[in-house]
Amino acid sequence: MRMAFASSLLLAGAMFSVPAIAARDPGTSGHPAGYVTIVAKAADVGIGFTWGDGTLKYHGHTYHFGVKGVDVAAVGYSKVVGHGRVYNLNSLHDFDGTYAAANGEATLGSGLGGRILKNGNGVEIRIDDVSKGARLAGAAQGIELTLR
Repeated sequence: MRMAFASSLLLAGAMFSVPAIAARDPGTSGHPAGYVTIVAKAADVGIGFTWGDGTLKYHGHTYHFGVKGVDVAAVGYSKVVGHGRVYNLNSLHDFDGTYAAANGEATLGSGLGGRILKNGNGVEIRIDDVSKGARLAGAAQGIELTLR
């Protein structure tokens, strides 16, 4: 009985840790083409809105961009500061666009998180972030990034 319980516990641990490791691994994305820093705020009551600014470091230059987005099924307010790596950015004009993410956030005070954003041009941004505030969000999110 103890052996079966230990095996089940080990299997459950493996099921939860492998996806977490896989989510952090860039896999076939290769080396980062650039790096981003994003500072955004989100305010929500059912449907929420995200706004902010960011910088993209690409080919030795720094570009500024705006952040706008919509969350589904969220309530609260938070400020998020994120740093990330950009993959599959072959040309600067591929950066602009709407990025989709399926993620969640639970912040009460401070929280750590991560998300993977992808746009229609194949650009992928992997962000690690720190959030402050009181917010609960789940489901789909769309974020529009526009170079200025």
